[in-house]
Amino acid sequence: MTTTVTLPAAIVGRYRRFSRFNSPYPAHDAGHAIDLYPGDGRGRSPVAGTVRAVRTVGCPDRRYAASTDHVIVVDLDPAYCARIGAEPGTTARMLHVVPTVEPGEHVAVGDDLGPTTRSGFFGRWVADHVHLGFRPPGANPLRASGSLPLNVDVDVDPVAWDGTGTVVERGPSHVVLDRPQRPPGTAGRFAALASDDGIPLDGGLTHYAGGGTFINERASSGTDDGRTERVHTTDTERERGEISLLGTRVGTERGRWIEWAPVEVLANGERIVGLSLFASRRDWIGVKLVCPDHTFRMGADVSVSIRPTTDPIRLGVGR
Repeated sequence: MTTTVTLPAAIVGRYRRFSRFNSPYPAHDAGHAIDLYPGDGRGRSPVAGTVRAVRTVGCPDRRYAASTDHVIVVDLDPAYCARIGAEPGTTARMLHVVPTVEPGEHVAVGDDLGPTTRSGFFGRWVADHVHLGFRPPGANPLRASGSLPLNVDVDVDPVAWDGTGTVVERGPSHVVLDRPQRPPGTAGRFAALASDDGIPLDGGLTHYAGGGTFINERASSGTDDGRTERVHTTDTERERGEISLLGTRVGTERGRWIEWAPVEVLANGERIVGLSLFASRRDWIGVKLVCPDHTFRMGADVSVSIRPTTDPIRLGVGR
C-alpha cells in the first residue's frame, strides 16, 4: 500500500495561501503535491532535514519568467517523518526557489531556503510559491513523477459567492475581485470559494482539466475539541457526485479530484480563461479571474457567470 503523507496545520498555517490542484501538471492532478504561497518573496522551508541535492533545471520559455528553475531535495529527519506519517528515509522535493542552501546543510521548518523565482513552469497570473512533494525511500527524487499522495490536516471554511465583485488588484493576465468576503469571526483561518452546495473548491476552473476540494482528510471521526469531522478513508468513499457553481454544473468528483465539465466562464458577458481557486488566510478571500489582455480597470464592477460550452478552454493536460 502506498503511504499517504499528511501536512499538519502548524506547517501549512505558516503560509498565506495553499493549493493542491491549481496546476496543469500530473502531480497536482492526482493530489500528490502542494503549492505553498509565502507572500513575501522568500521560499521558507515546510520540511526539516538535511539537504541532499540542489539542481538547476530548464523550464518552458516564457517572456515573463526565468529561463531556469531549481530543485531542492531534502532527506527528512526521522521526527519529521513521524510528524507527517511518512516512512523513515522519505525525501522532500521542492521547486521554484533559488537555493541559498547547500548539500549537507540542515534546515528546519520555517528556515529561509532562498528567494522565490518566477518560473516558466507556471502561468503569468500565478503568484510565487514553493512547490512541495514527497518521495518514498529509494525513489529518485529528481524525476518529475513519483510523489506520494498528500493530504492536508487543515480545516478550510467554505465561502459563498454570488458572482459579483469590484476589481482591487490587476495584472497583465488577471484581476482579483474584492468578494467574496470571509464570514465574521473567521479571521486568520483558511477559507475558499464554495460550490453551490458549500464545498470549498480548489484548482483552475476550468482552464485546467481538473480541480479538487479542501475537505479535511484526517482519518478520524473527531478532533481534540470534540467537533465532528467528515471521515474519508478511501478515494471511492470520498466521491460525492456533481459540483455546481453559480447555478451551473461545473464538474464531477472522481476520488481525489474534480473532473471539470465543458463550461466557459464569462465576466461582464465576455469570455475569460477561467477562475484561479485556492485557500487563503487574508481578510478578504476574493476571486482571481484569469483573463490575459483584459481591459478591466481598478474599481470596475464585475459580474461573473458560467455556462455550458462545446469548446472549453484547456491549458493543461489532465490524467
